[in-house]
Amino acid sequence: MRIFTASLATETNTFSPVPTDRASFEAAFYAGPGKHPETPTLCSSPIVALRRRASGDGLTIIEGTAAWAEPGGLLQRAAYEGLRDEILSQLRAALPVDAVILGLHGAMVAQGYDDCEGDLLARAREIVGPDVTVAAELDPHSHLTPKRVAAADILAAFLEFPHTDFYERGEHVVHLGLKAARGEIKPVISTFDCRMIQVLPTSREPMRSFVDRIKALQGRDGVLSVSVIHGFMAADVPEMGTRIMVLTDGDKAKGDALAEQLGRELYAMRDSLAMEMLTADEGIARALAARAENHAKPAVIADVWDNPGGGVAGDGTIVLRNMLERGVKKLGVATIWDPIAVTFCHAAGEGAVIELRFGGKAGPQAGEPIDATVRVVRAVEEGWQSFGPSRVTLGPAALVRIEGTEIDIILNTNRTQTFEPDIFSNLGVDPLAKDILLIKSTNHFYAGFAPIAAEVIYVSAPSSYPSNPRATNYRKLTRPIWPRVPDPWRTN
Repeated sequence: MRIFTASLATETNTFSPVPTDRASFEAAFYAGPGKHPETPTLCSSPIVALRRRASGDGLTIIEGTAAWAEPGGLLQRAAYEGLRDEILSQLRAALPVDAVILGLHGAMVAQGYDDCEGDLLARAREIVGPDVTVAAELDPHSHLTPKRVAAADILAAFLEFPHTDFYERGEHVVHLGLKAARGEIKPVISTFDCRMIQVLPTSREPMRSFVDRIKALQGRDGVLSVSVIHGFMAADVPEMGTRIMVLTDGDKAKGDALAEQLGRELYAMRDSLAMEMLTADEGIARALAARAENHAKPAVIADVWDNPGGGVAGDGTIVLRNMLERGVKKLGVATIWDPIAVTFCHAAGEGAVIELRFGGKAGPQAGEPIDATVRVVRAVEEGWQSFGPSRVTLGPAALVRIEGTEIDIILNTNRTQTFEPDIFSNLGVDPLAKDILLIKSTNHFYAGFAPIAAEVIYVSAPSSYPSNPRATNYRKLTRPIWPRVPDPWRTN
């Protein structure tokens, strides 16, 4: 069989002041046909999974472009159309094919395109015709639109948040795609709108047990796959919100019933799903108390909404400034996005002591810049961290220490949230030697940091992320969903 595969992905915060263009992909991850590394990225697992199955399954794999941009603001129209058309031209050149299996995200929004993935899948379907299998892996923080459901035979999202299963779910999509291409299954997609938007971490109950139940359903009684589309509240698009998606082997009625059953169960749990959020003052006090009780491990504070993984700049200083004012002395910070400060540190060189202004540049909600005398501890051409089997670049980076303290701050040029403790150790910082680790992430850090943390504490501080959907000025979201209305099921 001939299989075409490619990947095009980013997550768009339509409220973010940070625009996304072609250079954003080239800075984060861009691989031309056949140039993808042996390790997957978050949204390119199908490419690697297909490679690993090619010889054993007698497959001819035609690889197209794979591109990922760190989450940001609205994608430039020309950049989207250029990358889309690049992949579609590669697909045309690959014909005939038995299947198209793509790695997507599901929350890409470009100028003039509210549903980039639907547009790409519909155009791919038009090229290959109705009889060729079209499959794609999605991130659950996405928008499940009718257009993409109509264009695809198979869609499945990661189940875990943090997304520790992104490669396994890529293998899942590949497995189903190949079975469909061979005629062994006839997948049909059922969806259910839960009429809600909420943060749904699988690192805690009750979402943990809910996802475990979903996993147990797959592969039994004609149920091929089940996904929870969490939704992405930082996008003003018509289909924003949480959905259940079920794939069955030719049994649409069964899939519809199961999707509704699961969706109504999830809606009933809506008030108990999100993690506890504290103010900066409360979070720092709790972190200091946790460290006092456990001297072997640092407390971990997640600055939840100043998270580049949600499309914001990640240069916020509000929580850090609060810590400095409270006299915290043994602190590790990952990261503050500040390309200008990194340039200054590289110019000064390792060991230099300089007066440095950093952070607080992208907008007023980031807080005021920090002015400090710092020592440039490390200046590297490319910092990096792990994310499961993937390697995430920080771009040119610098580690600075505020003089007279043990406060180490990582400054980066490629915006990325914090995933793993090796973001510190790769630059020579022992995270266990700190009282507190301040990181920018919502929950993807949890799998890596929870084992080394005295306590994991989630802090809600101001940022440009629209974290309160009750008050967010959505203009394209017109259907009633909770918590914008107290009971969307009673609203006409």
